[in-house]
Amino acid sequence: MNPDKAIVLHDSFTFKGGGERLVHILCQELNLDLAYGSHSEKSYDLAELAGKCIDLKIESRVWGWRTLERFFSYRFKTRFLKKYATVIYSGQDAPLAVVNHPGGKNILYCHTPPRSLYDLKDYRLASLSFRQTMAHRVYNLIFQPLYEAAIGKMDVIIANSVNIQNRIKKYLHRDSVVVHPPCDTEKFHWFGQEDYYLSFARLDPLKRVDLIVKAFTRMPDKRLIIASSGPELEKLKHLAEGHRNISFTGLVGEDQLIQLMGQAIATIYIPKDEDFGMSAVESMAAGKPVLGVAEGGLLETIVHDETGILIESNPSPENIVAAVEKLNAKQALSMRPACEKQAAKFSQDIFLDKMRALINGK
Repeated sequence: MNPDKAIVLHDSFTFKGGGERLVHILCQELNLDLAYGSHSEKSYDLAELAGKCIDLKIESRVWGWRTLERFFSYRFKTRFLKKYATVIYSGQDAPLAVVNHPGGKNILYCHTPPRSLYDLKDYRLASLSFRQTMAHRVYNLIFQPLYEAAIGKMDVIIANSVNIQNRIKKYLHRDSVVVHPPCDTEKFHWFGQEDYYLSFARLDPLKRVDLIVKAFTRMPDKRLIIASSGPELEKLKHLAEGHRNISFTGLVGEDQLIQLMGQAIATIYIPKDEDFGMSAVESMAAGKPVLGVAEGGLLETIVHDETGILIESNPSPENIVAAVEKLNAKQALSMRPACEKQAAKFSQDIFLDKMRALINGK
């Protein structure tokens, strides 16, 4: 075992998600080795990392076999972890490998306990066919005890927000420390103020973009740009049909999204019990207040009436209409300094300092 070496074990790099970005930054800036289940060209470039990269090659796309391959790979293909003093686990499946690291320090960075096992279990099952429901129940019966046994072996559990810290305590009965994910605050800029509000949440039922669209159908004098995609795209286009103040750009590149954000009056983000909500921090880093919802991680990022407006939990279109009327261009502009100051609390440097201290045992 190398007493000075640490490795991060992450589920997979399928796309450029928040978890993938966090792991990439952690390995790049702290010079850590990396192991992962699989990698796609759509995700971050791992070749630029200085440390060693280990691909477990979990490649199956067949649902049942893919599940077995994941279990087998994390259990039997991760014996190399014994060479490391510290292992940091990221994702849902990676913690299963903790059985191969009994003699060192085990740290879990928990983005959330698997929601299909816990707080969203009923929601998930209700969306499946009878056959899928039976398969999912069998999967839960096998995976849940394995996952909870793995969590029991962790020396340190890091939650990405107080919201997740509460979920960990409720469902896994473990204490944890909060280290918020890093925001690249220097990448986002205030470019001015054009006459539109921006939504860039994924078009998924849990993001509740449909409520935003319904609200703007009642405000023909207010423009809404939706810069994202997802399974509800056609449904939302149908809702917006005939309302010229609502436009869809589809999924845009990073540079275009930064430009759209930097020129908006404000952004609107009202997801259901969001784990953390990096979108709100990015908006504030651009000096743009957020019309958010008083649920989940947004309670930790948005300061009501200072860096945005938090509407009530389980909101209605009417709540959004009232908040948009309040968060006009003049009001949004006055919030710019507070937004930028609040976003700085979630900087990459702060994240790295806290992670370095936990890895080193301080």
